Amino acid sequence: MGNRKFDSRKRWIRHRRVRKNVRGIADRPRLAVFRSSNHIYAQVIDDDRGHTLAAVGSVELKLSETKTDVAKAVGEAIAKAALAAGVTKVVFDRGGYKYHGRVKALADGARSEGLSF
Repeated sequence: MGNRKFDSRKRWIRHRRVRKNVRGIADRPRLAVFRSSNHIYAQVIDDDRGHTLAAVGSVELKLSETKTDVAKAVGEAIAKAALAAGVTKVVFDRGGYKYHGRVKALADGARSEGLSF
């Protein structure tokens, strides 16, 4: 097992590196992902105005499936919420997490419901 303090520091460094280049604007807001050990959350954020346009978390969905299946359901739900808010294109912010597993499942779920990034 890895050292938690070191692992979180590495994620923070990756997140800072990604956020230098990823910025959500009105035409293309940012789809931000946060992953905890039990849950996963997604937000569509307009960084210019500082507003959250849509937000969904696995806590609200209350699904009893595998974490990857729940992440895909969160991706589908955030896509529906974003489309309801009038957003069709987003910039994906993986939050410093590696693009595999639950983060990839969330992205695939959002793409399957019509969100493009």
